[in-house]
Amino acid sequence: MPRLGMLTPSSNTVLEPMTYTMLASDPATTAHFARFKVTEIGLGQAALGQFAYEPILAAAELLAHAKCDVIAWNGTSASWLGFERDEALVEKIESATGIRAATCVLGYRGLFKKLGAKRIGLVTPYTDDVQAKIAANWASAGFTCTSEQHCGQSDNFSFAEVTEAEIERMIRTVIANGCDAVAIVCTNMRGARVAAKLERELGVPVLDSVAVTLWAALSAIGAPSAQFKSWGRLFVL
Repeated sequence: MPRLGMLTPSSNTVLEPMTYTMLASDPATTAHFARFKVTEIGLGQAALGQFAYEPILAAAELLAHAKCDVIAWNGTSASWLGFERDEALVEKIESATGIRAATCVLGYRGLFKKLGAKRIGLVTPYTDDVQAKIAANWASAGFTCTSEQHCGQSDNFSFAEVTEAEIERMIRTVIANGCDAVAIVCTNMRGARVAAKLERELGVPVLDSVAVTLWAALSAIGAPSAQFKSWGRLFVL
């Protein structure tokens, strides 16, 4: 019975209920959450300072008390901070807790490689500068954002208020403009149901961040994931 620990932004209201909804496909797997302060997404000093290692590691220690099998960072900050940020975080969590660690953004990188996806359609709720930073970071790793859509928002709580209809519109737009895979980058966006639906309809991989984190957590401990295949092809790669 895998116990999945999830590090969660404090103002996030989507990832916990969505994770539980996906886990209904496998009642033997449970998820457990610890929060740390994240209220704003931006490139200013205060916004970037929310992702200092200390509060994240303090939250990870609390998850270790629950004897979780894996601790996953269920957030996308390394998209604009750089993949190396999450690489270091994984090392720090594992060193501090003795528990395997995973992250959403490293999960994206692994899935892009498995899919052979080089041209990425980027869908986010973020501001222009954050979107540009994500595109630049991903391009440096060989993943070019050939099409993008974003909402121009910075308040983390507000991301959950972007409707599924709007998310669907953005996904359809980036696919129409051409890409190998779509990445819905934000764990407080209601993208999981829309992603699975449009992937089946349009035949293009659509990767939602909450689903990617679940995949990454399961992969880190070698747990099976095919039972979640109705949530996207990522679970059977």
